[in-house]
Parts: sequence; structure tokens; C-alpha cells
Amino acid sequence: MNADDHILVVDDDREIRRLLGDYLARNGYRVSGAANGREMWQHLQTSSPDLIVLDLMLPGTDGLDLCRELRAERDTPVIMLTARDEDTERVVGLEVGADDYLAKPFNPRELLARIKSVMRRTRALPPNLHPNRPRGTLVFAGWRYQPVTHELTAPDGVVVPLSTAEARLLEVFLEHPQVTFNRDQLLDLTRGRDATPFDRSVDVQVSRLRQKLRDDARGATLIKTVRSEGYKFAADVEAQ
Repeated sequence: MNADDHILVVDDDREIRRLLGDYLARNGYRVSGAANGREMWQHLQTSSPDLIVLDLMLPGTDGLDLCRELRAERDTPVIMLTARDEDTERVVGLEVGADDYLAKPFNPRELLARIKSVMRRTRALPPNLHPNRPRGTLVFAGWRYQPVTHELTAPDGVVVPLSTAEARLLEVFLEHPQVTFNRDQLLDLTRGRDATPFDRSVDVQVSRLRQKLRDDARGATLIKTVRSEGYKFAADVEAQ
């Protein structure tokens, strides 16, 4: 954590803003609060927070739409708060660009841990990356991939099924072609808080994804192994 890390808490509950503000301030953060989307954008006109804690259920423009609008303009990490403990809401939140989510009620210590984890992952990325940016169909080497539905279509028109882990890994590569990632970076980007130290499952996922892409590891043209460094996606990618 940097001494001047700034957290913007966007929640229409004044007591939650106060409690989180006090707790995060005691843990070394600068904290600002906003009750709705209008106040959030006012803050963003004059400051650049390092992370935004964004409530899903807000008056006026809700958190999902605000997150979508944020991602169209900037890459500030976002943790979504939701009173709905439903998988659908969580998935939608992640799809529109949230970096993590936390269901209410929650322990402030858990939020603090999530904040530290998200900021650590974000700062570990190579420069000039833009994770979680919404995008349309991605086209590469005759293949087509639709991020919203996770549908991968081969050059011959065959739809290739992907596991959730394979889809996440493919999206990281397609969002950042020609960028070399080490294993830890790929784990952070694909598994986040679920990753564990010395986890080498990324090698297995790369192998499986190569098989789905018909990319022979010994002569790989799409996912290349960079000796002593990691992996990179070597094909050009276009968004449609």
C-alpha cells in the first residue's frame, strides 16, 4: 500500500460510508464518499482515486451502469458491493468490468483484504494494460471469440466449448496480444483471490487452451512459450 492510496466509497447509505471511511482511514487510506453516481462523477472530475468501492443498488443510475460507464473512460479498479447474494448479479458485475465483488453484510476486514488484493494484482500487471474493458467479438487467425457468451468459433465454423478457466485465460491473451506474461501474472489475472502461492495450474490451462485452439505446443503459432519468462499470444487480434 502506498501512503497516499485513495479509496472512493460510492454508497447511498450514509452510515456505511462513515463506517468504511473511518475503518479504511485507520488502515492508512485516504477516503472520499459519494451517495450516488452524480456525486461519484463530481469526485472523478477533480481527483483520481486508486480504487472505487461501488454499491450495486444506488438511486438513479445503478452500480452496474456506473461500472460500465467507468470502464468506457478509465481503468480504475472497482469492487462491487451487493445486497443480492446471487450468482447472476455477481457474473454481470464482473462482465461489465468490476474487479471483485462482496455481498452485504460483510466484515470490513474482508473488504480491506479485497482492496489490498485487487490493488496488488493491478499494480503487478505490465504497463499499459487495460484489464476488464468491455469489448465485442474478438477475431484472430480466422478464429472468433465472443466474451459475453464465451463462444469460440474455429475457422471452419465449428464451435469449440471452453471451460470457465480456459475462457478467462483466452480473454487475457486476446486483450493483450504480443505481451509476455509470467505465471504469477496469469494467475492473478485469471484466478485473482483464488490463486495460491506456487500454483502451477496455469501451465495445465495453457496446454488445454492450446489443444482447443489446435495450436501444437512444439510449433505453437498462437500461444508461444517465452523461455524463462512465460507465455505470450502471438497473433494479431481485432475487435468487431
